[in-house]
Amino acid sequence: MSTENEGTEVPADPSAPSAPPAPPAPPMPPVAPPAAPEPAAESAQSAADTQAHTQPQPPVHPEAQTQAHAHVQAPAHAPAQAAPAAGAGGWPPPPPAVPAWGAPVPPVPQAPRKRTGGLVAAVLVAALAAGGVGGGIGYWAAERGDESISSTTVAAGDSPASFKRDPGTVAAVAGKALPSVVTIQAKSGGAGGESEGAGGTGTGFVYDKEGHIVTNNHVVASAAEGGTLSATFSNGKTYDAEVVGRAEGYDVAVLKLKKAPEGLTPLALGDSDKVAVGDSTIAIGAPFGLSNTVTTGIISAKNRPVASGDGSGGGNSYMSALQTDASINPGNSGGPLLDANGSVIGINSAIQSTGNGLGQTQAGSIGLGFAIPVNQAKNVAEQLIKTGKPVYPVIGATVNMTEKGEGATIADEGAGGTPAVVPNGPAAQAGLKPGDVITGFGDRQIDSGPTLISEIWTHKSGDSIKLTYERGGKEATTTVTLGERTGDN
Repeated sequence: MSTENEGTEVPADPSAPSAPPAPPAPPMPPVAPPAAPEPAAESAQSAADTQAHTQPQPPVHPEAQTQAHAHVQAPAHAPAQAAPAAGAGGWPPPPPAVPAWGAPVPPVPQAPRKRTGGLVAAVLVAALAAGGVGGGIGYWAAERGDESISSTTVAAGDSPASFKRDPGTVAAVAGKALPSVVTIQAKSGGAGGESEGAGGTGTGFVYDKEGHIVTNNHVVASAAEGGTLSATFSNGKTYDAEVVGRAEGYDVAVLKLKKAPEGLTPLALGDSDKVAVGDSTIAIGAPFGLSNTVTTGIISAKNRPVASGDGSGGGNSYMSALQTDASINPGNSGGPLLDANGSVIGINSAIQSTGNGLGQTQAGSIGLGFAIPVNQAKNVAEQLIKTGKPVYPVIGATVNMTEKGEGATIADEGAGGTPAVVPNGPAAQAGLKPGDVITGFGDRQIDSGPTLISEIWTHKSGDSIKLTYERGGKEATTTVTLGERTGDN
């Protein structure tokens, strides 16, 4: 059954009523006047009437109002029946006769009633009680807001004109460091020196007031030969840049802004040797191109040997890294890893991915990030600024880069059939021979070739280091004075 037209007046045939007329009410017998009402009965009746008048009425829907008005409109030809007269002064009056369908209902006369003082007093008490609650809320608001406001609405307090973060908070450290961090856009060079647009996004930070920017080598490698580089600061200003020098083995590079702005603020450099496991860390970078991203974590481990790259030994980078669980993703590379004071303790360089090993492939963070210790990066950066070429400390021996667990084994021969131990080199002078297994370098245990190289590169050429090795199942120690190699080739 449809209710679509329910409540809507439908025109009817004037010759027939829209509904059968109601039969007239039978005449009421005369009623003798009652005796004077008792006071108690009158009070009860008054209270009942008061309750009826004070009961809340349900809201009436507009459609219901329309329907009600439609039914109370009496046709012009419909006669109304008069109600019989009540007894002389009788109470209550007799009920009115039922009107014809649609006829207006005549008003029912009501006798005047007396109001008792008890009911009025109860209403006044209720009003005073409500006023007391409202006044209490108003006083509470006035005591805590504008005394001229008497509203019970409590407004939120105005924000301070300037809100300062306490020194040492992540917000304070990030706010101070962000203006000195840049997002680097690298585009490779095409035929004729024209940019083909291939490249990537990385991060760097201001190293000095002259406009030198420190970053990772793998961030700028694609643009190093005929490509273009630009650095964008957190204020949105972009400057062209050029490569000053690159160290592929360290994965460090230095750029220089072509038209460096005045007022550059270099980031303070910390001491990565004094970092402790559990120290707080803050990483700033552009993960997946999202510039000026700040993440936090801790130092998860120190002296973590990391070989980033394809793992083949050619073109790889080696570091004795700081491990952090701060979220690091592609685009964070080259950005600073800060301590709680805002000092740089490392350069974010590599992450552990779930399927591709260590490197800079498009993988997401799983909480295993690795940074080049800033003490090592500083030495490399200074060398690149001075000469444009990296200098690597070496022992003058070729070691196996695939075996792991027993130490770093000196190979039988070097690349291209050259001697595995360079004649008169540091290893030869220390008495090392092919087949020796190096198990300790300084105070670090060595479990593989990459681990040995990572530890060697934390030192400088000319340093003398105690070295532990095994030969024929017997352990021995010697001291090796590190030599040097200039350049990546």
